Amino acid sequence: MPRRWWVFALVAPLLLFLLASFVLPVLLMLSRSVTDRELQTVWPESAAALRLWDGRGLPPDALAHKVAREMVEARQAGTLNRVANRLNYDMVGSRSLLYGTADMLLTGAPGDSVGALAKIDPRWGQRDIWSAMRHADGPLTSHYLLAAVDRRLDNEDHITRVAPEQAVFENIYLRTFKISAVVALLCVVLGYPIAYLLASLPDRKANPLLILVLLPFWTSALVRTAAWAVLLQTNGVVNHALQNVGLIDAPVQLIYNRLGVYIAMTHVLLPFLILPLYGVMKGISPTAMRAASSLGAPPLRAFLKVYLPQTLPGVAAGAIIVFTLALGYYVTPALVGGGADQMISASIAFYTNQSLNWGMAAALSLLLLVPLLLMLFAGRTLARTVPA
Repeated sequence: MPRRWWVFALVAPLLLFLLASFVLPVLLMLSRSVTDRELQTVWPESAAALRLWDGRGLPPDALAHKVAREMVEARQAGTLNRVANRLNYDMVGSRSLLYGTADMLLTGAPGDSVGALAKIDPRWGQRDIWSAMRHADGPLTSHYLLAAVDRRLDNEDHITRVAPEQAVFENIYLRTFKISAVVALLCVVLGYPIAYLLASLPDRKANPLLILVLLPFWTSALVRTAAWAVLLQTNGVVNHALQNVGLIDAPVQLIYNRLGVYIAMTHVLLPFLILPLYGVMKGISPTAMRAASSLGAPPLRAFLKVYLPQTLPGVAAGAIIVFTLALGYYVTPALVGGGADQMISASIAFYTNQSLNWGMAAALSLLLLVPLLLMLFAGRTLARTVPA
């Protein structure tokens, strides 16, 4: 027992460091996908009144009066932009509505009722803006998660699809998973023979080849992707080589499309499949294949029935690693892909760095993380069930 405590004491600083520098920041970021505190913080009385309102018809004048008063106070304090930006995510035009109304109220226009606000801007006489505020009253919200799957709450609190011209994330998610799956499959097809060759050769021959497999790790993914952008361009090395050997008569489009994304991502991620598969293959005794041959099995049958099943855990582990890494790729599709080849990481980066909509970025990340964890669990279960 004391020895276990010593081991825990040695590992505890690392665990605390990981908890403070990685786990907690990730959890806090993901929590933004289900929390909504802008309106609650800036308009506390209005948010409390909105939670009590049943959402039917137009709100009572008492609620409208609180909204008008806190709108003016927020405009004077310089915090109205927080509420305006949040409501603008749900209803385009909310920012101009709030600022325009606040400026009119500051000039002395009455705002003690819904009708008075509607005289300033007719949109106050409609349910849309009031429903948007009610959906943002906090502290919890489903707005970001629904928006991440092209859904929203209507005025009756029913989940509906967004307008077709605004529905983008479902297609981006499907594209992300499709590209990652194809890249993982290509890595399996290309990496399996390489890993088999490395595992079959003597160490004095396999080690130099293994260094060549590891060599890409010493070059950043950005540099390798940029190199592929040069090689695959219309007048690049690949097109010239194909023309010189007579395979094509004119340059073909190899970049700024899905083909370029597949080529560059497969090259970058191929070592991540070869290494775990090579480790599994090195642990397979060659006597099993000899025994199958001595019992009359042809080489192909012996490979399919004896050798291949023992390598499936390595295939599964490598494919899961490649698939997982491919899901988060941002630089490679941005450099060698077209507009229709961008993955969900590009949208997450946009909402994080440009629009500063961290709730939306967190929701997109969470909806990418959940199926990934399920897939990792399924892969682990599969690896355990495959006979060694």
